[in-house]
Amino acid sequence: MLLLTAVFAALQLANVTGRATPDSKNYVSYALTLSGADKREAAAATIDWVCAGRASIAHRAQNVDVVRFHAPDPAPRVLAECREQEWRQVEARLAAGQSGGRTVPFMPERFMRIFEARPGYPVFLVPFVTLFGVTWGVWAASVVVACAGGVLAFLVLRALSVPVPLALTGQALFLVLPCGTTAMRPMTEGLLLALTLAALWGCALVLEERRIRAGVAVVAVALAALFTVKHSQALFLGLCLAAAGAVLAVRRRWRAVPPVPGVAALAAAGCAGLLGTVLLAGLLRHPSVSESVQDLLTDHFARPDRERPWEEFLQLQGNFWMEWLRRQLWEPLFVAALAAGALGARRRPAFGAFLVAAACTGILNQAGHPDINIWGDRLITLAWLLPVLGVPLLLEPVARRVVVPVQATAVGVPS
Repeated sequence: MLLLTAVFAALQLANVTGRATPDSKNYVSYALTLSGADKREAAAATIDWVCAGRASIAHRAQNVDVVRFHAPDPAPRVLAECREQEWRQVEARLAAGQSGGRTVPFMPERFMRIFEARPGYPVFLVPFVTLFGVTWGVWAASVVVACAGGVLAFLVLRALSVPVPLALTGQALFLVLPCGTTAMRPMTEGLLLALTLAALWGCALVLEERRIRAGVAVVAVALAALFTVKHSQALFLGLCLAAAGAVLAVRRRWRAVPPVPGVAALAAAGCAGLLGTVLLAGLLRHPSVSESVQDLLTDHFARPDRERPWEEFLQLQGNFWMEWLRRQLWEPLFVAALAAGALGARRRPAFGAFLVAAACTGILNQAGHPDINIWGDRLITLAWLLPVLGVPLLLEPVARRVVVPVQATAVGVPS
């Protein structure tokens, strides 16, 4: 397990810069202000980091451009243009009085309120950027959270009594599939993946090891932490865990078989997470679902609010999923992986229901943002947890058929 972690971390040295997305600068500036920097200091450090990444990407892209690879290095020009553009926007908004909150005003105030409601990831970044600076601090934080996700996948599978080689397979799948790539982006998704896996670990402790109090406590802590990172994910996970528990209870009652110990406790934890998220988000005046829809339809409030947002949103949903399905059928790796993961989940019916529920949060997250242009399908990445944990479960019978004869031969017993 540690060897896989170390190899993955070493491989990430190939891309220390250039991982930022447009939202990354909001989280990094938030972390810098939490560490004591004022708005201009946070803006300067964040802009330098973002623009250095863009310059690095431009340099690497030209190196392999079959027409312009011998042209002058574009990095200095890209760096200067990026700094000028970012500072022009920030200075204009600071001069207009947009100086509240923890984030640097890279975007309109209504948009920045969305990030103000997500302190979890910036708080996680603080010790890293304080100790190592922005560039290496953000990289190190990303490595830690991605590796943590892999380790949690290993722990979930071991709690399910899966053989160590298959548990290592789950860890490796997390790191090499889009989960690992997305977790390395300086965004909330890495923590969302790790905390969702932590909740699944709690489910496994309850259902397989009958450690009900400890497992429910892990689920509760994961849901609480998710609220600080992205409260919509806490809402989705609480809802899906409660639904999974209800489906299991109804199904077993329909078949007149005894209930699985701990399912009710997990369903109750999901309900508590769901209700707690709704109540606390209201008390803290977090941006509402309607505000999120307006953000989507107005291109981050760059256009006037839509008069009939829900009608347009539903139409966009239909268009999005048709196009999404067309692309998936063109390159069906994701769909095939989900199918394999679902087959594996059936080998542990009780836990499998909660695994499918957790994967469904990725679908719900994508449905809340039906934008086909968002980088790398990162919003739906949580659905990849189904093959990460389900494929090792699917391979378990094969592994046991191989391991038992080998062990028997090792002790001199005919196989």
